[in-house]
Amino acid sequence: MIERRPKDGLGRFDFGWLDTRHHFSFGDYHDPDRMGWGALRVWNDDEIQAQTGFPPHPHRDMEIITYVRSGAITHQDSLGNSGRTEAGDVQVMSAGSGIRHAEYNLESGPARIFQIWIHPREPGGEPFWNQKPFPKCDRSGRFVALASGDGDPDALPIRADARVLGATLKRGEAALYEIGEGRRAYLAATDGELEVNGVTIEAGDGAAISGEPRIEVKALADAEVVLVDTL
Repeated sequence: MIERRPKDGLGRFDFGWLDTRHHFSFGDYHDPDRMGWGALRVWNDDEIQAQTGFPPHPHRDMEIITYVRSGAITHQDSLGNSGRTEAGDVQVMSAGSGIRHAEYNLESGPARIFQIWIHPREPGGEPFWNQKPFPKCDRSGRFVALASGDGDPDALPIRADARVLGATLKRGEAALYEIGEGRRAYLAATDGELEVNGVTIEAGDGAAISGEPRIEVKALADAEVVLVDTL
């Protein structure tokens, strides 16, 4: 089953400094049928205006992955970590037993991000943060693990039964992905237009996938794709 979740049907809030769409219940958006997808709990599509951002706030017991679509995000946290993550790159924060952090767009133009929250295998643990560049040319025409709890050697580690993957596809290209038995996937295109096993997915849409042992993701226009594979 592949359920298309159109962009216009997502929860949307425009606060001026932040224009956000929620794929799952979050904050003031509540849909009892969209409380998560397996271990995947949150997928927010955020556009953050220049010189604004999220001031310090706490998290615990969540794996938080930020995929920067355009612009850059600057991170600061209570462990003393700080860093700037640019478009196409990824940062991971394992909140563990508790951490405070802030995320700002200190650039001259808007920043667009996917922020993805995944439940950890178990609560607690020492919190940590990390980031890594993932050149788009390295994932041209194929899925590459960006963050993983399954031991993918080149991915940022997370403490969850999940993988976060990315691919860039030129028009007419297709990438295959095997989904293990009992697992499910959620996919979104940052740009372009896709067919996922024949189902059309436009930029900003989500696709909730279950009971499909393999998916073929074909680009109908140049596209950048992020996928979460989870129990």
